[in-house]
Amino acid sequence: MTVPRIGIAGIAIESSTFSPHRSTLADFRVTRGADLLARNPFLAAGAPLTQAAEWVPVLHAVSLPGGAVTEESYRALADELCQRLCAAGPLDGLLLDLHGAMSVVGRTDVDAGLVERIRGIVGPSALLSASMDLHGNVSRRLAAALDRLRSGGRPVKAWVPVPVLLPGEKTSTRLEPARGLYQLVVRAEAAEGVLDAALWVGYAWADEPRCQAAVVVTGDRVEPVRAWAGRLAAAYWAARRDFGFVAPTGTLAECLEAALTSPARPFFISDSGDNPTAGGAGDTSWSLAELLTRPEVTGGGLTVIYAAMVDPAAVAVAVAAGVGATVRVFLGGKIDPGPAGPVELAAEVIAVDDGDPVAGTAVLLGVGGLRVIVTARRKPYHLESDFTALGLRPLAADLVIVKIGYLEPELYRMAADWRLALTPGGVDQDLLRLGHRGIVRPMYPFDPDMPDPDLAPELL
Repeated sequence: MTVPRIGIAGIAIESSTFSPHRSTLADFRVTRGADLLARNPFLAAGAPLTQAAEWVPVLHAVSLPGGAVTEESYRALADELCQRLCAAGPLDGLLLDLHGAMSVVGRTDVDAGLVERIRGIVGPSALLSASMDLHGNVSRRLAAALDRLRSGGRPVKAWVPVPVLLPGEKTSTRLEPARGLYQLVVRAEAAEGVLDAALWVGYAWADEPRCQAAVVVTGDRVEPVRAWAGRLAAAYWAARRDFGFVAPTGTLAECLEAALTSPARPFFISDSGDNPTAGGAGDTSWSLAELLTRPEVTGGGLTVIYAAMVDPAAVAVAVAAGVGATVRVFLGGKIDPGPAGPVELAAEVIAVDDGDPVAGTAVLLGVGGLRVIVTARRKPYHLESDFTALGLRPLAADLVIVKIGYLEPELYRMAADWRLALTPGGVDQDLLRLGHRGIVRPMYPFDPDMPDPDLAPELL
């Protein structure tokens, strides 16, 4: 029995065009050969799909979200991927592991451009399938260049752009209306004649014409595919005003007041404007500067953790001084100086961890009861172990402030209560103050009173 030859490849990053950070080749983890097969759980030993096809590893590159990718770095990755694809020989299909919100300096709709280049290599008969993040931006170009890997030949495909652009913190499936909308996606996939249905909310912190919500439905019968695509798009548009933040929000001052007057411990606050897992620079210092003006935070009566600030120069000073020394550093505001610039900080070096695989070296600086984590490389703090590596006990803290948007599952379980602070930065939750110019208008919420759009599905 002859099985199809299916390649695996992709370049994945979420890129904020409002952040001055630039993502380079050094930010990507590149996987090739047998290691690429091993990173896919569906190809684990004994899994049914291992025998269903000959799986051909090409190249996969993935990065922590950040600013736009430099042209040189993108070209190096894309060129190697395409060279390896050419060397792989004829393929019946290709599984593309993308994110869908990659931006490259000087380019637009780069995910579509990559898939079109790949299509030129594998030819018109190979089926191209892509897995993407919920926050991918699915343009007509990208939708047209892709298929879905299913038996029975190339499927029918309907695409609908929906002129709504909301942050992930407003579209969490923990809450309605997103929970109900994704239950409707499951119903669509179960319908006769439909093979797959997908709804993307888009990526709000890039400024390109492709940035908006989108629906794609595929199947083997035109009418149910078209009907379900239209139904999903209409449902999302109808719910646009019902989306709310996943947690109570406020200014940083309002969130601090709630934390300081609450008996709940530990109390978490999201410093959302500089969330590195959404593309923030990771060194916006505005919130830290505000904290340093609050005697309740620095006075020593409370245990307050701030995670984290990327600043390799400050880390080097702390490491050279050693644990127990007092150092004076100008912290943060070097990648993204916009909101505050570097903040002067005189602090004790509490701990050093020089073995962090993501941060490189992390140091803990203390000012009264405030503990500030500073890293040599950008790192999100999502796990209790991230804190305990520096001797911190977040569950015993009064207040934990994290550069994040919605709390990741482990932090969510740890928090006795939490607030989402609407702070400035490259991934500001207040989209209207970012200054989008490249999106297609009208668009909700930028044009809240816009007329209802034409949501007729287009067959591609």
